[in-house]
Parts: sequence; C-alpha cells; structure tokens
Amino acid sequence: MKKVGIVGGIGPASTLDYYSGIIRGVRTKQGGEDYPEIIIYSINMTKMLALVSREDRGALVTMLLTAVDALSAAGADFAVIASNTPHIVFEQVRRQSALPLISIVEATCMQAQTQKVKKAVIIGTRFTMGSGLYAEALDKYHITAVVPTESEQEAIHGMIFPKLEDGIVDQEDKQKMLGMIEELLSKHHADALVLGCTELPLMIKDRDVDAIVLNTTQIHIDAIVNAVCSL
Repeated sequence: MKKVGIVGGIGPASTLDYYSGIIRGVRTKQGGEDYPEIIIYSINMTKMLALVSREDRGALVTMLLTAVDALSAAGADFAVIASNTPHIVFEQVRRQSALPLISIVEATCMQAQTQKVKKAVIIGTRFTMGSGLYAEALDKYHITAVVPTESEQEAIHGMIFPKLEDGIVDQEDKQKMLGMIEELLSKHHADALVLGCTELPLMIKDRDVDAIVLNTTQIHIDAIVNAVCSL
C-alpha cells in the first residue's frame, strides 16, 4: 500500500474524519487485513486563514509547500490538503509539489458528473464561495454552479466559524443553515448541494436535504483510499 501524507489541521475536527475514514475505507477495501500508513502535518489554521483573508496567495503557497515537503521527507508517496479553502491555490502548489496531489475539488466534480448533476448550490467558507473555485471547476464538466449572494455567504460563513470549525454542531445554526439551503435549492431549481467545507458534513447529512448531497470530505477520502490501495 502507498503512504498518504495529509496537510491537516484546517480544521482539526475534519482531520480526525480523514484519519478514521481512510483507515476504515482501506480496511474495508482490503478485507480488513491491513492498516494504512498515514502521515499528518497539522498546520496553524489561524495563520493560514489570515493569509487567505488578506489574499496573500504567495505566502499561502509557501506554507502549503513547506507542509508537503515535510510529508515527502517523512516518506509519503502522495499528499492531500484536507480542506476546501486552501484549494484556491491548489494548482500553484501542485506545479511545485514534491509529491503527487489529489484535489478535493477535482474529485468532487468527477463525482458530480457520475451522479449526473445538472446544477449545484455551493456552500462553504466565504473564501471558497467567493473565489469561484467550484464554479470554474464544475463548468468544465458542464455543470452549473449556484453561488450564494454576498450577504448569504456571510451568514453561512458565520455558521461555520467558530463553532462548527471546532467540531461543535449548534442545532439553532443547523436549522438556519437548512432553511437557507432549501431556499437556494428551490429558488435556483438546483438538483445538488456541494458541502464545500470539510466541517459541514458534521452538521448537514444526506437525509437533511431533498437533493443530491456532495460531501466533499467523504468524496476526498474515497479518492485517497483508492490511491492508497492502488499498485
């Protein structure tokens, strides 16, 4: 099996999901015989978000490359960035990376195509929603992306930070989030919802939404499991 390197800690709660999900997925795929080797480099999320907030993409690329280089030195065969937001510089990182990288955005778009999605509402941090990250990527698959308005983005972002990012699911926030999701899906006649933040699956479940739910965390984990188990 291949060793996976994870740039994690962005946020810590979802990094735990990656860790347990990869182990569970590999053991299921391999028949329960072996455990995967996982190397995690947990970066300072506060520093990373500060770079994103002031649009210092050069420094963000350097931070992520430093983490990937450390994973390479530790023996990883490939790496992933366990968060949607830093994927705004994924291509710049990929071009300079010492390791092959698996993109959460690319994996999600391929899954959307497999499920024959036509139009998807994108929710996540305001950085992810405002960057056009998923809109541009989905367009390549001829899938229309619906991005919330600026005021809606701020409201959604406020329900992610700080509680959900710390793994705390506030039931009042969940009901507000579901109300916004239902309105967006109905208003735009969308058939899918992209959970474009790796903490959102802690709050929003498939059964909560009357649409295809693209859980980017689980989709990324599945892609990692396939890579770990590949020859």
